[in-house]
Amino acid sequence: MSQALYDIIVVGGGIVGLSVAYKLQLHHPDLKIVVLEKEDSLSAHQTGRNSGVIHSGLYYKPGSYKAKNCVSGRRELVQFAQTHKVPHDVCGKVVVATHESELPFMEKIFQNGIANGVEGIEKIHAQQVMEIEPHCTSAIGGIWVPVTGIIDYPAVVFKLAELLHGMNPESEALTGQEVREVVQGEEYAEVVTQKARFRGRRLIFCGGLHSDRLAKKDQVQSASRIVGFRGDYWDLAPHAEEKVRNLIYPIPNPAFPFLGVHFTRMIRGGIECGPSAVFTFKREGYGRTDFNLRDTWEALTFKGTWKLFSRHWRFGLDEQLRAFSKRRFLKQVQRLIPSLTLDDLVEGRSGVRAMALGPDGNMIEDFDIAYSGRSIHILNAPSPAATACLAIGEEVAQMAGERFGLKA
Repeated sequence: MSQALYDIIVVGGGIVGLSVAYKLQLHHPDLKIVVLEKEDSLSAHQTGRNSGVIHSGLYYKPGSYKAKNCVSGRRELVQFAQTHKVPHDVCGKVVVATHESELPFMEKIFQNGIANGVEGIEKIHAQQVMEIEPHCTSAIGGIWVPVTGIIDYPAVVFKLAELLHGMNPESEALTGQEVREVVQGEEYAEVVTQKARFRGRRLIFCGGLHSDRLAKKDQVQSASRIVGFRGDYWDLAPHAEEKVRNLIYPIPNPAFPFLGVHFTRMIRGGIECGPSAVFTFKREGYGRTDFNLRDTWEALTFKGTWKLFSRHWRFGLDEQLRAFSKRRFLKQVQRLIPSLTLDDLVEGRSGVRAMALGPDGNMIEDFDIAYSGRSIHILNAPSPAATACLAIGEEVAQMAGERFGLKA
């Protein structure tokens, strides 16, 4: 492997890392940029294993980084997909209330959507819900969100990598490059992988599930820690797919830091329902019994993990039981579509979400970025990071321009 000196090394070949590299190259065509991905393919983890939803910006606190970047990022992502022929469909979704107790929080997220500039949202009554999703017969009301969509996120990543190399043939995305060591020198840094040593004037880390470990390798201190939560999905059997037209979401429980089980039409075909949200004993553990000693030790010796467990143990227990019981999961999804049966559900895929926790057990809900010398670390890029990827890339590119003194 060549010992060429790169202007910027981006660590992380998911959608955030490629968006950052793309935006930097767009603003600075002469920069020589390399993206290092530890797996043998780009978008192998969170990017390639999420629900494929283009989020609207409905749920996020008005004025937050997440809210602003979700809305602007969504618009840019749809335009990008249209321009570059990435498979997508702005099909809309319905957020459904099934109990009177959910109506106050439905009103809250509706007002969030208005404040965040989510276009076209409207409150609808039960009959209107069933006009959109005829099998959602338990609805007592809902919110119609016409700008929500679905997309092939891995296709976005591969297109970004193609465009990066197209803008500057010396820039590239390399796979199979797991970072083992980061060495900061006086003139440049070295990123050491199992295959090569890469020299870079500046470093940007977008490590997702391993962002805290990469920060530690670069001597960056952070009070937070990544704790993995696995999400299991079920597919609707082919004979049951007609029960869902597009996307159906519940009103999220404000006491629990997840959106809840929902139905999603996938851009490549089929209908998924899920995900569950269970603590995983392996950061990249996609099986229900996967285990890694280091991952488990780091999670369970962190006081924030136990504070989260103590605060949400009832929800956590329910999620664990549903993860191993198809019948329990069925009861959950029947809240939205009562006519579903056990025969309608087929075991599907799973993903792992990188949750950044503080020592107090609170989830770090917004983006978290740290700086050190010639490095920028994206320590936390929570959902809707995929939707907001191009907006995040733009923000980080601007930060890098200022911090690194890059000439426009």
